[in-house]
Amino acid sequence: MNQLEFAFEPSGWELALNGLRRGSSFSASRFLNLLEDLTEEEVESAFSDLDEKEIELNIADLPKWESAGETAVRLRMEKQLVDTKELPGGLPEGDTLRIFLEEIASIPACGDAELLAEKYLAGDDNAARLLNNVLLGRAIEAAYALAGQGVLLVDLIQEGSLGLWQAILNYQGGDIYDHCDRAVRRTLAKTLVLQARENGVGHKMRKAMEDYQTADKRLLTQLGRNPTMEEVAQALNMTMDEASAVEEMLESARMLHRAEAATQPKQEEQEDDQAVEDTAYFHMRQRIEELLDTLDKRDATLLSMRFGLDGGLPMSPEETGRKLGLTPKEVIEKEAAALARLRQQG
Repeated sequence: MNQLEFAFEPSGWELALNGLRRGSSFSASRFLNLLEDLTEEEVESAFSDLDEKEIELNIADLPKWESAGETAVRLRMEKQLVDTKELPGGLPEGDTLRIFLEEIASIPACGDAELLAEKYLAGDDNAARLLNNVLLGRAIEAAYALAGQGVLLVDLIQEGSLGLWQAILNYQGGDIYDHCDRAVRRTLAKTLVLQARENGVGHKMRKAMEDYQTADKRLLTQLGRNPTMEEVAQALNMTMDEASAVEEMLESARMLHRAEAATQPKQEEQEDDQAVEDTAYFHMRQRIEELLDTLDKRDATLLSMRFGLDGGLPMSPEETGRKLGLTPKEVIEKEAAALARLRQQG
């Protein structure tokens, strides 16, 4: 299997977004990878493309590498205060966030949002300001939901408020709540991704993916079979959640890698193939393939799926089991037995 290169072409984000439907969702961790080597101007173009297509970033899969020092302490405190509903009173007097929240609380927020939206569309510019006051609480709640995830609350609230105001100015009809909520979520997601990029999270993600692949290959050699995610996680001192997140990032990288490889000149593909043939990993797969005809068809198919011998990517026990009607445990057991027979034949 090719060692994946995690250096995406500058146009990678365009390639990734082109096939998405308007209003759909896209992985924030994958998008962060796509932004890694772009200029600031290109980053803004990528986010503009997201906004134009109304695509939301799924920040649930954005790795949560903690900040260091005072920022980390502040983020944890803010998360605790949000969880215990102690804002702003739980903050000390004179705290910037407390002052900001108290100022917002003093703003009158009365009126019907839908009626104000209709007035704004009819040309009443003052209705936009009143509408902003009515919906500001929703933007703050959206910011609260992201407390502790790498960006200080005062910054989240400010960015969310700006996103809300811009959404109101761009409103052209429809459900005002949905229109503004989606715009605020997109703004906050952008804030988180840009902060993660500034903190070098993209580089850490790439390092984690490379470490995962290295451990996966090493365990393959030691065990004589593809390791389970639990075994890779243990080798890397990761939790299962962390290992699962890295595996999902790898799969996203593989998908983009395949899409980009399809556009490579044939000579480049031949050079890539030649490089793969020099690895011990390829020779192990090649030797297994030579011996597959000593097995029954079902076991041979199982090993082909697990090692990617049919030209595709290696499948997990879960994926293989779904295709063959087996449980992951049964797949691992049958794989071990089949490999044992191959070792005897070899």
